Amino acid sequence: MTAAAASASQTAAASSEYTDSGKPPERSSAAATATASRVAAVRPVHLTLLATIVLWALNLTVTRYILTHGFQPLAYATIRYGLAAAIFLAIVLVAERTLRIARRDLPLAGLAAALIFLNQLAFVHALEATEASTIALVLGATPAFAALIGLVFGLERMSRRFWGASVVSFAGVALVAAGSSGGVTVGWAGIVLGVATAATWAGYSVAVAPLMQRYSASRISAVIFTAAWVGIAAVGAPQTVGQDLGVGATVWGLLVFATLGPLVLTTVLWFRALGQIGASRATLIANLNPFVAAVFAVILLAERMTLLQVAGGALIAGGILLARRRQPRPIVPGAE
Repeated sequence: MTAAAASASQTAAASSEYTDSGKPPERSSAAATATASRVAAVRPVHLTLLATIVLWALNLTVTRYILTHGFQPLAYATIRYGLAAAIFLAIVLVAERTLRIARRDLPLAGLAAALIFLNQLAFVHALEATEASTIALVLGATPAFAALIGLVFGLERMSRRFWGASVVSFAGVALVAAGSSGGVTVGWAGIVLGVATAATWAGYSVAVAPLMQRYSASRISAVIFTAAWVGIAAVGAPQTVGQDLGVGATVWGLLVFATLGPLVLTTVLWFRALGQIGASRATLIANLNPFVAAVFAVILLAERMTLLQVAGGALIAGGILLARRRQPRPIVPGAE
């Protein structure tokens, strides 16, 4: 059932609770109690989403700190994803006793792994080159990239409203770039890498969606993270071998946190929330992430946000909200 259909059915059910005279029936008190109970039951889900957003937001600040305090970017990505892949492999082998992915799904899983590989290369190098607050705001354009990818692959049909929203969002990215430290010229590499991070994550999200309908989030993460880690480890081998391990307990502690929290725990929390309140509501709340991340970077890393960046972030958010005022009509694929 779609969100609109669910809303319509709930409205019809609510309307049926009243008699022709317009007065509620005698059992309205019990119905009100049941409604209150349902509302109360939703609160833990909101807390779960809030915890997920906070952990995701902290990840940018933590990663920026790690990369500016002794860790080389590819060495960091290799160790972090290697640890995460090992954790998910252990979880799946204990809970499900199999890592099997059907042959028909292997190309899609391979594409998702390739996109995660590219995403991590762009992510760590972006945060090495540019402030975390800037990258956080750029990542706010991820939903626009996801919609464009869905359009290219025939998954969605976009309205004029969407195209206007996309222009607004990408204009916001341009303002964020113009307002970054040193302006566009100095921060160009970091901005491009930030855009690449957003685009590859959007592509991964689109690619992995069909797989999530057939496999658990843990199994998909175990398979895809492991495959992506092989590529990251191969490319990052020179940095990993030459990495100075004496970076201090604080940096190592933050690396463990960045793995267990924003990478492993949030995967479990996010998909649990999706199952309880649906993708549309969860994603709308998750759009707060870039702004929370930017605030953390400003507070914890003493970074400075310019007025242009604030205006750019507002445009990105405005574009997202404008696009969501009317959902694009899905194109129903043919039967497999």
